[in-house]
Amino acid sequence: MSTGLGTGRPVRAAGTVDSVSADPARNLASQPARGHRTSAVEVRRSARRRRTVSAYRDGDRTVVLIPARMSAAEEQRWVAVMLEKLAAQESRRMPGDNELAARAERLSEQYLAGRAVPDTVRWVTNQNSRWGSCTPSEGSIRLSHRLQGMPEYVIDYVLLHELAHLLVPGHGPAFWKLLECYPRTERARGFLEGVVAADRLPHPPSGRDGRESREGHEVRGE
Repeated sequence: MSTGLGTGRPVRAAGTVDSVSADPARNLASQPARGHRTSAVEVRRSARRRRTVSAYRDGDRTVVLIPARMSAAEEQRWVAVMLEKLAAQESRRMPGDNELAARAERLSEQYLAGRAVPDTVRWVTNQNSRWGSCTPSEGSIRLSHRLQGMPEYVIDYVLLHELAHLLVPGHGPAFWKLLECYPRTERARGFLEGVVAADRLPHPPSGRDGRESREGHEVRGE
């Protein structure tokens, strides 16, 4: 039996692309950047933007902001460039499976007296309705790729949550007692709840020049 931490959002079929809309916010179905997950790409043109190009992740979408004067060929080239830049930026920030396993071991020692010892800890791309899950009978822990790029304390909380499930399968008082020692439990839960709530809201219009900031997720090009 598997148990885990849910996102509260419905499962979305892998590879689904957002519907196409007209300019200035035109969605393009894009091939994923090398080594990155599949996502929809939304290109936003702005007459106020002269030379700069920027991009950021917005949930399962990638938003690329470009000057309105760019040709279609330039747009395609810059979309590819910015996807590569984002992927490179994120790959430097994302822990791999080996690092994830090491973090799980450290968290178990620090907060669970080393009692939770998983056999495998890994990222997966097929969990859109859960942040993490574990199968106690197999000693396996899986974290959703959607956590990649989130603050480290949030990833640590999800890891610790799943480690605690190796000791207590359900979500009863004994389970939550195990998480009381982690000082950022409530903060991490609030962050994840905010992400879920934001995903359910309609996307707001662009600012004065179509520029929207996403801290830690935006890259720029000249």
